[in-house]
Amino acid sequence: MADAFPGFPKRTVTFLRDLAAHNDRDWFAAHKMEYEATVMEPAKAFVLAMGERLRRLTPGVKAEPRTNGSLFRIHRDTRFSPDKSPYKTNLGIFFWEGGGPRLDCPGYYFHLEPPNLMLGGGLYIFSRPLLERYRRAVADPEYGAELAAIAKKIGSRPSYTLGGEHYKRVPAGYDADPAAEFLLRHAGLYAGWEGRIPVELHSPALLDFCFAKFKPMEPLHRWLVKLVKGEFES
Repeated sequence: MADAFPGFPKRTVTFLRDLAAHNDRDWFAAHKMEYEATVMEPAKAFVLAMGERLRRLTPGVKAEPRTNGSLFRIHRDTRFSPDKSPYKTNLGIFFWEGGGPRLDCPGYYFHLEPPNLMLGGGLYIFSRPLLERYRRAVADPEYGAELAAIAKKIGSRPSYTLGGEHYKRVPAGYDADPAAEFLLRHAGLYAGWEGRIPVELHSPALLDFCFAKFKPMEPLHRWLVKLVKGEFES
């Protein structure tokens, strides 16, 4: 699959920068063919190649080279936002595992937004039923300790962060080991790495680069897959 993915062209980055400077429908309409050629087509090739590579870590991961599959829509939802800019100025790609709606499933995320590249793994926000299941798992001495160890290891890695903490207090009725207590304040749980766009973006070496960054996130992904599948309550 690496042979089918030569890397993103430099014009991918230039297009996203230009879009940030000209975020209006007339400009986008005039450059729609360029968007398809320099962003969407290489992104589809990346989805197929990276999906194949990720299955070495996560055999069940889904990689669908289409909009609303692995590729996020370029159009922003402006209905409830004071910012009425019609287009996203990033390329978002998601590889997920699970049988429900993709955004209710854990997965690996690729986010290109010049001048940075961000790679993430986990579940951005829990649905209400899943949040309750998550809290019960964290409060369990065995499963909570397992997750706390995973979170600690990820957080100790240079340039990696752990996100999703939302609440100021531990929810009423839940107790956990002190090492895992902070996890009860989360509304989602994900790991992230972010840095300047690497030179590998423009070559097949991007697959190795991303794989190396995603690999430390795999234990978190695996724990969340078990959560989504209900394995902690069987």
